[in-house]
Amino acid sequence: MQDDGLSLQDFMPGAAVAEGDTAKAGVPLVPGAAVASRESVVEALKSVHDPEIPVNLYDLGLIYGLDIRPDGTTSVTMTLTAPACPVAGLLPKQVADAVAAVDGIGEVEVELVWDPPWTKDRMSDEARLLLDMF
Repeated sequence: MQDDGLSLQDFMPGAAVAEGDTAKAGVPLVPGAAVASRESVVEALKSVHDPEIPVNLYDLGLIYGLDIRPDGTTSVTMTLTAPACPVAGLLPKQVADAVAAVDGIGEVEVELVWDPPWTKDRMSDEARLLLDMF
């Protein structure tokens, strides 16, 4: 069976998403191609927003891990504010697509995890200021 990158979440975006669900995007880099910097990938991550919260996912503290390998293959570990988040099935794919669009990034895999649970303590000072949560 061919993996077309679609899941049940694409058709039922409000359904709960299981830990370990992954989203993929991108294609392998040409051997020898320059690999993107961590800073450029973080900027791409900051372009993805939860539509219900006016702060990007990175500053919300939803990105738990970022690994950029020497061949440009990239892994992101992320969570959401709640398992029943209405856009839970969409955000990991948006993260994968945003990271894959960075020059010097090859294949991207985004894994959704629930442990450790997200708390407001993970937010950046900028996010707390925007959301008046100091």
